[in-house]
Amino acid sequence: MGRLFGTDGVRGVANADLTAELALGLSVAAAHVLAEAGTFEGHRPVAVVGRDPRASGEFLEAAVVAGLASAGVDVLRVGVLPTPAVAYLTGSLGADLGVMLSASHNPMPDNGIKFFARGGHKLADELEDRIERTYRAHSSGEPWERPTGDGVGRVTVYDEGFDNYVAHLVGVLPNRLDGLTIVIDGAHGAAARVSPEAFARAGAEVVTIGTEPDGLNINDGCGSTHLDKLRAAVVEHGADLGVAHDGDADRCLAVDGDGNEVDGDQILAVLALGMREAGMLRKNTVVATVMSNLGFKLALEREGIDIVQTAVGDRYVLEEMKAHGFALGGEQSGHVIVLDHATTGDGTLTGLMLAARVAATGRSLAELAGVMERLPQILINVPDVDKSRVATSPELTAAVAEAEHDLGATGRVLLRPSGTEPLVRVMVEAADIEQARTVAERLADAVKSALG
Repeated sequence: MGRLFGTDGVRGVANADLTAELALGLSVAAAHVLAEAGTFEGHRPVAVVGRDPRASGEFLEAAVVAGLASAGVDVLRVGVLPTPAVAYLTGSLGADLGVMLSASHNPMPDNGIKFFARGGHKLADELEDRIERTYRAHSSGEPWERPTGDGVGRVTVYDEGFDNYVAHLVGVLPNRLDGLTIVIDGAHGAAARVSPEAFARAGAEVVTIGTEPDGLNINDGCGSTHLDKLRAAVVEHGADLGVAHDGDADRCLAVDGDGNEVDGDQILAVLALGMREAGMLRKNTVVATVMSNLGFKLALEREGIDIVQTAVGDRYVLEEMKAHGFALGGEQSGHVIVLDHATTGDGTLTGLMLAARVAATGRSLAELAGVMERLPQILINVPDVDKSRVATSPELTAAVAEAEHDLGATGRVLLRPSGTEPLVRVMVEAADIEQARTVAERLADAVKSALG
């Protein structure tokens, strides 16, 4: 059996891979591991539990709450809120643990469990490994030590989480958004209420799409993975910009007033220049991943801003930021971390700060995003292959070497096993899009041949 924890928690098809039994067992294991690590020492432990609107989140939330309470942890149920809201509340309420049930941008049948440590930070890999080992040991028969009587956890509905989180978002903005018209696509997900409320409180005129979740329509033809509806709505309403979230709202992509996409690299570039101007870009550095467009790197080099690159995954961006005191980092996919105000990627905060930059400068988003020119980039997902052999296949190594030779200094190749899905991502970047597409398709065929 492979490792349960991927780059962003435990994910799978709800009630098939991710069952109520697994959710309960992992929650009990997390409570025991954190207790053994001394996290609960000297006080009664408290956990914050939230979810996105997926139908499966209802039974999975019940399982997680039952597991934690049975292990002696008091639970604050915050209901449907974004992942970054759960992280924020875990920190602001002084909780010992946060749990978010979501599969982010994945389709509705999937779900996931993500744990946050005290302060709202993602658990270290070592703690995840310990939780997994503990879960496996007990699922095979080793009995749990169980509290009884007043030692069991109590469960409370915490309705104040929504207002507390929105107030935090609006409170950290450098300026208001009065005069801007903004379209928000909530992906029928966790930001469906939060994001429109935050933008409205900040002064924007808000138009909404994708904000009527029914438990089944999350990410369905909307949100950050499907921008067509947002583009059309921005143009139709003559809006200044549009903002799109994913299912759990830890990411943000944008659309300018002409309906053109503004991706995570461009958002990072715009925010980096604004933060440097305000004296907030610590060490004059932005943290990005190896998936960032070459145009992003060239633009920041031209502006005199340093870049540190990490492996793909916002957890690795965050680790680098925390280790070296950097203030801004993120991914092309729209995970943007502003560490002074959030402990994880926060799509609503990102959208608010981007809009605040538009309002403060009086310049259009198209003009601001024009600081960088995106080089053509082709991404092909290759499913149903053995992603564990990407780095060890001689056939793939030879195919990559040939591709890099063909592209020369004006392009690059990246093969990456997905951390959250059973597939391999093939990315090719080149000055000419047709060349990039040809090379990417050739490499995708090589992946199927070598790993299929």
